[in-house]
Amino acid sequence: MSSAPPLPATGAWRPGDHPGQRQFFTFATDRRFALDSGATLSDVVVAYETWGRLNADGANAILLCHAWTGDSHAAGPAGRGHLEPGWWDAMVGPGKPIDTDRYFVVCANVLGGCQGSTGPSSPHPLDGRPYGSRFPVVTIRDMVRAQARLAEHLAVPKWLSVIGGSMGGMQALEWAVMYPRRVRSLVAVATCMQATAQQIAWGAIGRRAIRLDERWRGGDYYQAEPGDGPSEGLAIARMVAQVTFRSDNVFTDRFGREIAGRADGNGTLGMWQQFEVERYLEHHGNKIARRFDANSYLAIGKAMDLHDVARGRGSLERAMSRVQMPTMAVGIWSDMLYPSYQQRQLHEVLAANDVPSEYIEIDSPHGHDAFLINGDQIAGALERFIGDVSKSST
Repeated sequence: MSSAPPLPATGAWRPGDHPGQRQFFTFATDRRFALDSGATLSDVVVAYETWGRLNADGANAILLCHAWTGDSHAAGPAGRGHLEPGWWDAMVGPGKPIDTDRYFVVCANVLGGCQGSTGPSSPHPLDGRPYGSRFPVVTIRDMVRAQARLAEHLAVPKWLSVIGGSMGGMQALEWAVMYPRRVRSLVAVATCMQATAQQIAWGAIGRRAIRLDERWRGGDYYQAEPGDGPSEGLAIARMVAQVTFRSDNVFTDRFGREIAGRADGNGTLGMWQQFEVERYLEHHGNKIARRFDANSYLAIGKAMDLHDVARGRGSLERAMSRVQMPTMAVGIWSDMLYPSYQQRQLHEVLAANDVPSEYIEIDSPHGHDAFLINGDQIAGALERFIGDVSKSST
């Protein structure tokens, strides 16, 4: 039986790879791009995809913001340049809830990512070698500032709606706080206004797993041969995260206590024989190592942990007072990572400010990933919400 090929040192998209449906926008060529950390970047690249056509008045544009290990490929099949189908393909397209026959839809790979936008695996402008350990800490606000530059490039004066789930919801919230005059409506799914201590704790475990992988090499591993990169640390980090993405009920119903195999042929129990749930986690760990980059996993995870709309703005209430546009907050009853109380809290804060706001809850046992799995439960409400905003802005 042939074994699987060794895992690559990085699963990042690299210049020279097939672009797929990506387009590229470069800014900060004359003036450096300042980050929250105090560092600066030059020649910043944003990889993005678009669907539909922008109206003459630019009033039908929707921005989709992706989650932690997502990318610009929100809709469309897998193919050259895209290892997987679009992460919200069921929701985006002609005749779908986010109807690309009506709306101009944009999704950009975040700053710090590894699928075409400037991140740790990107070539440094000074020497052409990957940034690696030289890449600075970025925040959700830095990601949004880069997207704002892209909006200007695309001649989008104001988004009809900014929509995001998980980390994408963090970006959507920061859009609403940072650029309230450039956002007509907001859809925040399975996200939060501030990362909690437990959310930070889960992220810290993943970061430690990558840091302790000797093949991580302090972040400078891009010249390593396949099988000699930090895939083990990245896989473990993803395995930990995967547990938080689903619920106890789903794991129990799907795997129970089933053992995948015996350590030897006589039925003796072995230390390293696997339960079926272990094989599932191992599969997802190896899968992420084939399509993602360990340093980007670190950078984006840190940005999520730093997320706090109140930081530097006096208080949560003061920050959220800037959000005056119609908002839909979506929670998931079984979400252990971003519990539904956080989305209800968002709705309640806005409603207290007399902002048009509604709360919808996905009734699913699938946990945090339910917004990707059970999009049908919010499809009608989302389509109606965007349509109402579109009518009111004409």
